[in-house]
Amino acid sequence: MTHDHDLVLRPTAAQTEAALNPPPGRNGGDLVVETLAGLGATTVFGLPGQHALGMFDALRRSDLRYIGLRVENNAGFAADAYGRITGEAAPLLLSTGPGALTSLAALQEARAASAPVLAISSQIPTAGLGGGRHGYLHELPDQAASFRGVVKSVHTVRTQSQIPSAIAEAWTSALTVPHGPVWVEIPQDVLLSETPIPVVTGGDTFPEELPPRPELTAVAADLLSRAERPAIIAGGGVVRADASGKLRQLAERLQAPVVTTFGGKGAFPWTHPLSLQSWLEDRHTTDFLEDADVLLVVGSGLGELSSNYHTFKPRGRVVQIEADLGKLESNHPALGIHADARLALQALLETVTDRTDPTAADRVREVLGKVRERIESQELSLEQDVLAAVRGALPPGAPSFWDMTILAYWAWSAFDAKGPNAMHSAQGAGGLGYGFPAALGAAAADPTRPVLAVSGDGGALYSIAELATARQYDLNVTWLIVDDGGYGILREYMTDAFGQPTATELTRPDYVALAESFGVPGVRTSPESLEADLAKALSAPGPSVVVLPAVLRMFAPTHLD
Repeated sequence: MTHDHDLVLRPTAAQTEAALNPPPGRNGGDLVVETLAGLGATTVFGLPGQHALGMFDALRRSDLRYIGLRVENNAGFAADAYGRITGEAAPLLLSTGPGALTSLAALQEARAASAPVLAISSQIPTAGLGGGRHGYLHELPDQAASFRGVVKSVHTVRTQSQIPSAIAEAWTSALTVPHGPVWVEIPQDVLLSETPIPVVTGGDTFPEELPPRPELTAVAADLLSRAERPAIIAGGGVVRADASGKLRQLAERLQAPVVTTFGGKGAFPWTHPLSLQSWLEDRHTTDFLEDADVLLVVGSGLGELSSNYHTFKPRGRVVQIEADLGKLESNHPALGIHADARLALQALLETVTDRTDPTAADRVREVLGKVRERIESQELSLEQDVLAAVRGALPPGAPSFWDMTILAYWAWSAFDAKGPNAMHSAQGAGGLGYGFPAALGAAAADPTRPVLAVSGDGGALYSIAELATARQYDLNVTWLIVDDGGYGILREYMTDAFGQPTATELTRPDYVALAESFGVPGVRTSPESLEADLAKALSAPGPSVVVLPAVLRMFAPTHLD
């Protein structure tokens, strides 16, 4: 009698031969890249450093494609975007100490946005570990401690035999919902030493699913089916779970209006009769959601930006579906369902009763009309025209990556992403410098489509060095830089708060000449010619830069009223 747990996968003849006669000259770094290849990785990002040279030397003997960026944080942003676009864990190879620490802001963004990044760093030699001060280059008393509060999980390696299992465990962690960045560190001598361990040929891992508890979805389905004024907030968890189709089915069956968070852009069709779009920073939308007698929140923790800066106070029952246990009911009491958005929405589809509500679409139009009137009363036609020009130039389906800049803040609320997983920004952690390096990662993931990056000049200065990366790998990224000579949004915030800004003005380089010095074509445009210039740049292969000198303003907030 044979039991499943007695089954053992038998090696093939080729695997047996490779195990008995491994090629000479392999080191611990080969075990790293062989494990990554066995897990299905095809592309790695990173930056070499002295302690990590064993890994980078091993890349020469592998089929993995390497995309090398100029700053570790930018490499982390590129890996983040690669993970968002492909749904795969994106390997990020780093060196000890300063190199590793420089990636922290990118890993914070990946954690906030649930992007699967597998960061693998070197460590000082084994002899120096243990917290003493041995004086090794790049030495930290406890390097992993710097990452424990940022990443999902930390995995330490001390011997070569631990490498395949540690990386496979980290890979599984990165791809178990909620997705996120993970950290593996391996000492320099372990990476450099010749290895007697056979070539790593296996590597299948099976991230655990997170189904909802059926008794909870039964209650949720009953609440939604009997609701008089149901509404839905769709967050980034819907996008990460590839659940936008199921969301649409549920909304139509319930006749429930849907608003998407900034991280959930594209989770619901922008022009659908039930679409409240993404106007979360508007009191009219907030009032509408507060009036819902049953509010379904899917894949969102209802954090600061998703709650109109915590002014949102729901009066009805809240049902929250969230894969991140720490976000469940963290801001509002709810029927909390700890589950992957796709599986939970499927369970609801199987149990809800269809509703009819002939007034739902009319109520949506009324709210959007009030929002439009409020915006139009503020004389912000330049900003709306610029955003419309970007939308007109960007082909449907082409992804866009937005830095923390005024035009991005407009896009969060007013930009039609035209599909799920197409618009991405750094609003999870809110750090500068995300847009361009992230776009490079997306272009590496899918070279068949153009990719748009949008930055202000302040954020652009974080990433100028990556023009060399774009040129070196001939990546199809068009970079729109809105140049207002400073940190525009901080200028507005400080003027509003203190009457005048401080430390917000920046010396302006010639961004077109700067791009051309890297061999990247650049053009200076105007609001009137932006759509044509941007469309031309996006249609040309390889990298390009479009510079728009313009001072844009934000629409007035409603959370301060």
